[in-house]
Amino acid sequence: MGFSLMVQSVGALASPMVCKASTNSRSINGTHAQEAAYIRRAAEIADKSAGFTSPHPNFGCVIATASGNIAGEGYLYAQGTKPAEVQAVEAAGDLCRGATAYLNLEPGDCHDDPTAVSALVQAKIGRVDVLGEDLRSKIFEEAQKACQLVNAPLICRACSRIPFSVLKYAMTLDGKIATNSGHAAWISSKESRNLVFQLRGRSDAVVVGGNTMRKDNPRLTARHGCGHMPLRIVMSQTLNLPEEANLWDISEVSTLVVTQRGARRRFQKLLASKGVEVVEFDVLNPRDVMEYFHNRGYLSILWECGGTLAASAISSGVVHKVGPDMLVSGFLQPLPDITPVIPSVDEIFAIDPTFSPYESSILFFYKTWDLYGAFSNFSPHPIQVSDENGDYATWLSVEHYYQAQKFVGVNDPMARDCVESIKSAKSPEEAARIGRSMQRQQPDLVRSDWENIKIDVMYRALKCKFSIYPHLNSMLLSTAGSVLVEASPHDLFWGGGRDGEGLNYLGRLLMQLRSEFLGESSAPSFL
Repeated sequence: MGFSLMVQSVGALASPMVCKASTNSRSINGTHAQEAAYIRRAAEIADKSAGFTSPHPNFGCVIATASGNIAGEGYLYAQGTKPAEVQAVEAAGDLCRGATAYLNLEPGDCHDDPTAVSALVQAKIGRVDVLGEDLRSKIFEEAQKACQLVNAPLICRACSRIPFSVLKYAMTLDGKIATNSGHAAWISSKESRNLVFQLRGRSDAVVVGGNTMRKDNPRLTARHGCGHMPLRIVMSQTLNLPEEANLWDISEVSTLVVTQRGARRRFQKLLASKGVEVVEFDVLNPRDVMEYFHNRGYLSILWECGGTLAASAISSGVVHKVGPDMLVSGFLQPLPDITPVIPSVDEIFAIDPTFSPYESSILFFYKTWDLYGAFSNFSPHPIQVSDENGDYATWLSVEHYYQAQKFVGVNDPMARDCVESIKSAKSPEEAARIGRSMQRQQPDLVRSDWENIKIDVMYRALKCKFSIYPHLNSMLLSTAGSVLVEASPHDLFWGGGRDGEGLNYLGRLLMQLRSEFLGESSAPSFL
């Protein structure tokens, strides 16, 4: 997915389509005003999925005919889902021929995946208008502002190298942020608490400190338990935290604790047994924590902490905006200057090859936005796989297929409903959340042979994926001679783990497939 506001040429494709800024098209102010409105509309619909698309941009596409009517539109729902351009083309149908596509960013081509651009070309779109750097007309100022604001977290992250952070807390008119008892949960109104749910739903993660956790025992859910569920982060130097707490329940959403190195080792083991990830820092401070989450691909963070941690976050310069309950402004650092060209951020891990038993380079992959992100099960590549009856079914991603197979064949209505829910999930993240939650909450619904067949299930899905997409096959073959490692810090079966202690079965399967595709009959098995 492209990350800049600069117009990119698509001249490499054999098509009459041109991609240019609107100032080079029609010169009539009325037409410019209409085109600016289409671009604002693209930004408006792009915002519908805020919170789901991270770390990709919020992306919208509007297709309008020469007569000025909107023929189709679409927006990126989440990473690993159908591109906005494809949705808009499908909605417009035959009206695409000669029409104009209006985007809030340049056409997406994430890691040479041609799907989005090809959809525009094959539909005979006549022109693609992107808000380019050469636009200076006042007519487009509001449209440009809308395009920047809808992706402000992405732009801020690219400029500052830390996630876009919002500090949210309620303050009474006399300057108090908590009741006399020290509890802050109930000085907000019902309306402001609803705003909190909305803010959480737009954020990648929510941060609280140890004091807030001990006093309020929060759940930090979003939209009353539905919609996007942000990661919950607890910052505590000493880990003086209760053994039983709402945040230790990860059945619906994950929790991560950041702490000082060496703090309460036994308690860390207890958290790990509950599925809570713990990350240690030599010196725990907001700046280092935010840099860490920047490296993990997070775009936006909501701070719902008390005064002590809030003061530390502000003094560290990691807070970019104060939430709507705090009607004070002017004392924080402004949002970094938003320039027309924002370079994409490569987050490729490097490691000393001497750590590997192979005399090869090591290529890491994990998130779909990594250089080799297409190797992830969450990449947006639907597959068709036959079942035991020989019937073919389409799955939106490898992750959809893998999660559903845990419950296939189980003679229970809940298991069958779970399979259908996973299959119809709009994104790989949703599919994974449904499958993992059901496996934790209802382990009796998981097929009895799952542990014996799950590697074969994954292999079948991967072979299908890399067989039907030529550009993925080429990418896999291009890694010949390198060791592939899924850099998951917490999955010690499919991934390599934080310190290389994982079994890396996903990487092994990919290397096995690579050997088969290359016809290396004498190559050793990686399993």
